Amino acid sequence: MKQPSLLATRRSLVDRLADWGDQMRWQEFFDTYSKLIYSAARKSGLTDVEAQEVVQETVITVAKSIDKLKYDPAIGSFKGWLLQITRWRIADQFRKRRPGNAKRAPSSDDRATATIERVPDSRGVDLEGVWETEWKQNLFEAAVARVKKQIEPKQFQIFDCYVRKEWPAQKVASRLGVNIGQVYLARHRVGALLKKEIRALEKAN
Repeated sequence: MKQPSLLATRRSLVDRLADWGDQMRWQEFFDTYSKLIYSAARKSGLTDVEAQEVVQETVITVAKSIDKLKYDPAIGSFKGWLLQITRWRIADQFRKRRPGNAKRAPSSDDRATATIERVPDSRGVDLEGVWETEWKQNLFEAAVARVKKQIEPKQFQIFDCYVRKEWPAQKVASRLGVNIGQVYLARHRVGALLKKEIRALEKAN
């Protein structure tokens, strides 16, 4: 049984994307998903330049199609919808590598049937598996970014060294000029905030 989506996009964000003039919210969308799209493209076998093109084209496609998206989790998730668009854009890049196809725009039928598995250069990558892994990592990074805005830099540094880098508490205290109690307090406080933000990102509205 599949686990529930770990990065459920809030309906409010999806709805607001329909406003092309809202640059701040488009930037929020780009900041949230660009790394996810780029990483999936790179792990599919694309070059850095090609992966950046996938990011650009995916965002453009989302902008053009967002008003057609019926946000109904019972029918399909935003996560799956974004994956499908990314899949098409990755396939486009592999298609451009073929002699004589660089200038040919894919037909609507191509877009409807294209899958990364049909592109030889994809090296048989399991894009859905890659997407799931990257989605979870993207969730964690998004939660970390939110938490960093809520606490002092020193507190996150303590948490990062003690929890993420797994330094002994005494080493953290010595290197960062704090006492053991502050190390444990930072672990508890930052850890609690991270869990809270992850739950908020997981929750579909």
